[in-house]
Parts: sequence; C-alpha cells; structure tokens
Amino acid sequence: MTQAPTLTAERSDLLGTLALHRGALRYTVQGLSDEHAIARPTVSALCLGGLIKHVAETEHTWIRFAQGDLAAIDIPTTEEGLQAMQREHEKQFELLPGETLASVLARYDEVAAETERAIADVPDLDTSYPLPDAPWFESGVRWSVRRVLLHVIAETAQHAGHADIIRETIDGQKTMG
Repeated sequence: MTQAPTLTAERSDLLGTLALHRGALRYTVQGLSDEHAIARPTVSALCLGGLIKHVAETEHTWIRFAQGDLAAIDIPTTEEGLQAMQREHEKQFELLPGETLASVLARYDEVAAETERAIADVPDLDTSYPLPDAPWFESGVRWSVRRVLLHVIAETAQHAGHADIIRETIDGQKTMG
C-alpha cells in the first residue's frame, strides 16, 4: 500500500493561496438572495452565481487533468464542435433552472475538497501532461501539476475581482477597501 505524500510547505502554500481567493469569491455572495445571484447590474454578462459556478467547474476540470485525465479538457476538432463547446462554456456563467446560489456554493465546496485531496495525493508536483491541441494553447506545451494549480489560483483570483465589482454595484458591499 502506497502512502499519500506529506503535505509539503509548497503544497500547503499553494492550497492556502487558493483557499484565500476562494474565500474572497465566496464573501462576495454572503447574504445574497438567488435574485441577486443572477443579477447583471453592470454592462458585463457576468452574474455572481454564474461566476462561482464557472470557477468551480474550471477548477474541477483542471484538477482532473492534473490527475492524468487528459480527456477532461476535450477540444472539438470541427467548427460545429467548437461552437457547441462555446455555448456550453457560456452556460457555466449563469444559473440554469433548478440551480440556486446554495447549490453552486455546495458544488464549490465539493470541488475544493476534491482539489485538496488530489494535491495531497499526487506523487510529484512536477508531473506534467500535454495540453490538447487548441488555438488558445501553444502547440506541444506540457503543464505540470504545479502549473495547473497556479492556473486555477489565477482564474479564481481574477473572477473574485469580477465578483467584487458586481457585488459593489448591487449594494455597495466590498470584499476589500
């Protein structure tokens, strides 16, 4: 039986940074109703519930990739396939019928727990996998588990900033400042 690696200082720092940005994102929806979670009070098409849903699904997909599931990032090869992928991607940014702010927050908690386990269990953060062929990826590039985790951190931080602006527009509450 192989024992899971000890959570090193590096892993702890990376997961702690991700948790910090997750907390900032979650803070932006504190005390909001589902109506506020789907509101689009800026010229952007983004809403708070959709941002959390998107970040959770993005993290889930990339962590699967970091575990060696290369099919997690499935890039269609036809124009029709790319258009369908774009439509599915856009649905990540909205709450669909049956979805609530509470349900996307619960999903985000599940994904966070999966990420914690995956990063603790991966034998080596230097393990790398080839990115799929896609117009937005450089050809032939491989990403290490570390690089994937850094990407998830950046994605979460970026969208936490978007969420902060949206929340401030709704009722003046700010995450910082």
